[in-house]
Amino acid sequence: MSALLELHAIRKAFAGVRVLDDVSLKLAPGEIVSLLGPSGCGKSTLLRIAAGLDEDFSGGVAHNPLLGFGNGSGIGVVFQEPRLLPWLNVAQNIGFADERRADADWIEQLLRDVGLAGQGDKLPKQLSGGMAQRVAIARGLYNRPQVLLLDEPFSAVDAFTRMKLQDLVANLAQHYGIALLLVTHDLDEAFYLSDRVLILGGNPSRIQRELAVPLSRPRDRRAAELAYLRGTALTELAL
Repeated sequence: MSALLELHAIRKAFAGVRVLDDVSLKLAPGEIVSLLGPSGCGKSTLLRIAAGLDEDFSGGVAHNPLLGFGNGSGIGVVFQEPRLLPWLNVAQNIGFADERRADADWIEQLLRDVGLAGQGDKLPKQLSGGMAQRVAIARGLYNRPQVLLLDEPFSAVDAFTRMKLQDLVANLAQHYGIALLLVTHDLDEAFYLSDRVLILGGNPSRIQRELAVPLSRPRDRRAAELAYLRGTALTELAL
């Protein structure tokens, strides 16, 4: 199995109403893939299935057995909201999975990686929205995952902070060799970050189209190729 993560023929229903039907995807090592589609199309539901947070579905989820899955370190998750525990400081939130056995040196490295060096003693209430999401990203990386799942992680911050966080995540993924599966409804974000964009749609939702992004990194947000791909996706979503 060459893929790190594979979802096969996923079907999911809520109260007897099917929301996902025959959805399959693969995520290769080091690859960035975005799930793009309108609100309510099942993007976040599919991510929860991939993360193992929702087991009430039909179909299959397979992890590469050679890359650490099964010991808790294969997958990291970053949610739409930071979900920091308010009674713990930043460092404790990052290492929460290990509680009292947390690796302090690794936490300090992650704080440097996300641009928060020296901020480990702060409480969540002392952080801006962008800083809190940086902490959430560091927490998602704490267990050294091979795959990081991100559920609209930049939607609650302003546009400038959002662009900085996009670059941060892309750089960290490249630095640590991590594959990303990103849920978004933002066309600019999807094509700027991704190697492939999967468009979900229909009723129930299926993958309507896959668009490859054959551009090297770092990327220029103003590139004509990105504008063309955004237009193609917008046309698909409007159908």
